[in-house]
Amino acid sequence: MNLRHLLRMSKWARNPPSEKKVKLVIGIVMICLILFAIERWIGVPDWLQMTPQRRGWIPS
Repeated sequence: MNLRHLLRMSKWARNPPSEKKVKLVIGIVMICLILFAIERWIGVPDWLQMTPQRRGWIPS
């Protein structure tokens, strides 16, 4: 581990984040996981797919 990581962990151990902030981060992670699961099971709609677009050829 890097010294910077150890210093940050000791700072968090002495002054942990508030319960509200922890709940916010956990909520955001849960929303991301739910969206990922829905995308895996149901799939992505066609209108949301990124199809490669061919650019026009410009003669030189």
